[in-house]
Parts: sequence; structure tokens; C-alpha cells
Amino acid sequence: MQCQHSEYPSLSETPDKVLILKSRHTLILQRRGHDLKTYDVALGRGGLSPKRQRGDHRTPEGSYLIDLKRDPSRFYRALKISYPSKPDLENALHLGVEPGGEIEIRGLPPWLSWLGPVQHLVDWTDGCIAVSNGEIDEIWPLVEVGTPVEIRH
Repeated sequence: MQCQHSEYPSLSETPDKVLILKSRHTLILQRRGHDLKTYDVALGRGGLSPKRQRGDHRTPEGSYLIDLKRDPSRFYRALKISYPSKPDLENALHLGVEPGGEIEIRGLPPWLSWLGPVQHLVDWTDGCIAVSNGEIDEIWPLVEVGTPVEIRH
């Protein structure tokens, strides 16, 4: 996958939605349904199936919000996603498992920061969406708490 962010000019508009397409390994900042900027991402190392329970190392699918900004975080900077949602909790209850939590859009931990933009070539997270530290620096001031996040297969 080639990083696509060079095809867009600097962002002059604030995104009103974050769209994550797991099958394409992309995070797209959108405003009024139009793509502003696209980033290549690493996902959970548990495969592309939706997250079902704590410890499955999968990235969830569904509609969420950014509910917290962490700076600093264990992973440089992080935008916490409001997982689990009500449907996630109901599904976990039905399965008799714990849904897990602490899903974030985040940069890289200090020991991996040298990977920079190639970090997306392998899915390595516990279910989070990872971008390089330079990319999270770009995303950080643009995405506010309360911004909708949609994660699709």
C-alpha cells in the first residue's frame, strides 16, 4: 500500500467524521461526506473480523465517537474511541464474554517510532488503529472530542 496523503493539500477544513475502512487499511478524514485526507493504518493483529471480546486482538466495527484525547499516552498521542457501544455490549452479553475496551486511533510507542510511515505494512496492534507519530500530530489538532467515527470492514 502506498501512503496517499501527498495527493491532498494541507487541510483548511475541520473534519466532521473519521471513516476507517479495515479492508483497505485506511483512515479517512471527512467533511460533509467528502474526503479531506487519507492515511494508511495498521489494525489489530487478530485479523479483519470484527472485535467480539477482550483479548481477541481485533479492531471493532460500528459507529462510535472520539470520547477522549490522550497526550501524552503510552503510544505517543491517542484519540480514544467510544468502544464498546450498546450493540457491542449486547453482543458480548449474548456470547457470554467481556467486550474489551480502550480502542484508540494512535501513534507509535517510543520503541517503535523509528518505523514511521512503514508501520502500516503489518497489523500489529491489540485492536487499535495505528498511524505514524507524524500523522497523529497532523490528525490531533483537527479531530475534536465528540467527532463521529465509523469503522467498516
